[in-house]
Amino acid sequence: MGYDLHEKAAAIVRDAGGRLVGRTRLQKVAYLTQLAGFPRDFPFEYRHYGPYSEELAEAMEIAVGLDIVREEEAVSASGSWYSIYNTERADGDVDRAHFISAAAEIGAIELELAATAAYLYAEEGFRGGRGRDPWAITAQRKPRKAAEGRLGRAKLAYRRLRGITTPGALPAID
Repeated sequence: MGYDLHEKAAAIVRDAGGRLVGRTRLQKVAYLTQLAGFPRDFPFEYRHYGPYSEELAEAMEIAVGLDIVREEEAVSASGSWYSIYNTERADGDVDRAHFISAAAEIGAIELELAATAAYLYAEEGFRGGRGRDPWAITAQRKPRKAAEGRLGRAKLAYRRLRGITTPGALPAID
């Protein structure tokens, strides 16, 4: 792992306004940020919750250990633990901060669905056609999460992210 990756992990929290809730959200925001053309600091692979970077997880642990980022743990209404990352806000790339802030505000499940569909499109070649719709594949892989209108809300949130100024365009997967 690069010697400055912990700073790059902390920058994600800074660009989210100094606060980012959830490890899964951190992963999905980072992936979509890279997919939108911002620097590719972390490699991602597909895991159960969608795009995941072990290097990002380790970098955030180091950032927390060095007290660059503060991590609080809390319990959700369902009884599961989650992390809340906090750090000082900093002036940086305004477009990147706008994109990250917008992505960080998307509901956790909708963000997971959107990042998964984008990953399937960009990394695994599910680009439409017979049985190759990344949204349909996402719904098949995550049927409970895609239910109750969440897949539709994920598509809408992804479209809003596509409307933000970025160095590259998020793929048009809708």
